[in-house]
Amino acid sequence: MMTRLYSSTVLGVDGVEVEVEVDFRPMAEKRTFIVGLPDAAVKESGQRVDTAIQNSGLPFQQGVFVVNLAPADLRKQGPGFDLPIALGMVAGAAEKEMDASDWCIVGELALDGTVRPVQGILPQIMEARRMGRRRIMLPRANACEGLPVQGVEIYPVSSLREAWHLLTSEALPPPFTGSGQEVRASRDKDAAVDFDEIKGQPYARRAMEIAAAGGHNILLCGSPGSGKSMLAQRLPTILPPLSPEEALETSKIHSVCGLLKRGNGLVDQRPFRAPHHTISDVGLMGGGASITPGEVSLAHNGVLFLDELLEFRRSALETLRQPLETGQVVISRASG
Repeated sequence: MMTRLYSSTVLGVDGVEVEVEVDFRPMAEKRTFIVGLPDAAVKESGQRVDTAIQNSGLPFQQGVFVVNLAPADLRKQGPGFDLPIALGMVAGAAEKEMDASDWCIVGELALDGTVRPVQGILPQIMEARRMGRRRIMLPRANACEGLPVQGVEIYPVSSLREAWHLLTSEALPPPFTGSGQEVRASRDKDAAVDFDEIKGQPYARRAMEIAAAGGHNILLCGSPGSGKSMLAQRLPTILPPLSPEEALETSKIHSVCGLLKRGNGLVDQRPFRAPHHTISDVGLMGGGASITPGEVSLAHNGVLFLDELLEFRRSALETLRQPLETGQVVISRASG
């Protein structure tokens, strides 16, 4: 018997839908095969899923499970496929037919069946909405991240057993709506620093105000202790509040890197990133084996502060040339 569920993964800063196909054949021995270009974390999910199903007390029987993650030419990474794979295996072992075409399911499993949070939920929910999935099943710790996305119903779960009952229930409970405090796109009034605290420095203040008003770059030169870093740290506090579109775009990048605060679905302040001068080219611009955003992308819609600019590597500074001209960061690697 074959079961088809839908999940998603992250490629760069965008979500990509993945079909999870689980085929079950009853046999005397238990074996699990996962195909579809899985990385090490996905390959290991077979052991986690087996143990989680048994510890959850769900119907299970011996046999051969073949799990296919489509499209097969896209490398799958991360533990977010644990939950859909487990639900597909339980459905196959129980020989239960079900229509899960409306669901997108994401979550990591602990050995006791607890559903753990994953990174990059926000872009995955946006991709699920684009693909026409009306319901999202995700870890309860990630529930608030999905609230800013309109047009989808959020169903957080805490355990594999709860997820199974939710997926097979004929009458669904009301979707998660939050307490009203999670989705914020306004600036905190009790910020740790504020531009109003600066005393004196009239020319520097005026320069910072012009840079903030026009969205310009600014170079601060002066003797040590003259207040350059202090001025730069307070620059985000005179920038206008994030618009809903900017907040969603910024939150999407931070969600991929796992930097969103728990209990808050949006980044509600202009980001301020101040990387150390020993940062590598990849750390600044992004990339790596899994193509993750760098400091430039994390500072999107905010401020990137390069303290002691001349101490940075020449190669790192050279990588800033094209993004400063085009306003975009384009990373090309063998993996994507």
